[in-house]
Amino acid sequence: VQLQESGPGLVKPSQTLALTCTVSGASITEADYYWRWIRQPPGKGPEWMGCIRYSGHTDYSPSLKSRTSIPKDTDNSTLFLQMNSLEPDDTAVYSCYLDPTSGPRMWGQGTLVTVSS
Repeated sequence: VQLQESGPGLVKPSQTLALTCTVSGASITEADYYWRWIRQPPGKGPEWMGCIRYSGHTDYSPSLKSRTSIPKDTDNSTLFLQMNSLEPDDTAVYSCYLDPTSGPRMWGQGTLVTVSS
């Protein structure tokens, strides 16, 4: 299983972030899988952002729910992370990962997003 994040490395404050997580070797329609996004700001601990399941059901961190969306494109085995109204404090390494109900988690390598004017 491989997950690969991609997106802009630099975003201006107040703009919207759009990241892509391309999945290979696993089906994003599998019922036993949670597809999650997490981020880690420089020098800080990781923060869980949200997840999506095969049905399209999503769940979000309460602190980010108002400005975060996690859609998916099943035909292309792709997940997305969209977050609006970015601020410098949103600077972080953003990662997607597969969290199955049983078995090991599988991680993407992460992508650094810097929010700066």
